[in-house]
Amino acid sequence: MSYAQNPSREPRWAGEFLGLPESGPASAASYPRRIGAIFIDWFVASGIAMIIEPGNSWWVLVVFIGMHFALLWLFGTTLGKRVFKIQVVQVGGATIKLYQAAIRAVLLGLVIPVLVIDRDGRGLHDKLAGTVQIHM
Repeated sequence: MSYAQNPSREPRWAGEFLGLPESGPASAASYPRRIGAIFIDWFVASGIAMIIEPGNSWWVLVVFIGMHFALLWLFGTTLGKRVFKIQVVQVGGATIKLYQAAIRAVLLGLVIPVLVIDRDGRGLHDKLAGTVQIHM
């Protein structure tokens, strides 16, 4: 029985209702990997921000959002995501578009959308952008 036939059914694995495999390449990225990737990206953004204007923590956020937007749009991954073998794609597997990278990056910077998770393990930022994080 599919999600469309029974919307109250819980998924057996993250990404099941999106048609993603349970494990291996193209499966939904796990939370530990996603959190590790965010830490690496934040660390890199902090270093760049210290070069631009030491002591101004707002620059860290600006660099973080800008880095996510540019790298996701150009490569579908960031430095941290690359280390943890995560790629961001459209639901269905296509490369993300410019507007999707922008929506995702801005919402990621707001933090709260990241904490609102749906049944398939996607944060609100991914859901609104029409994207999903998968294992490479």
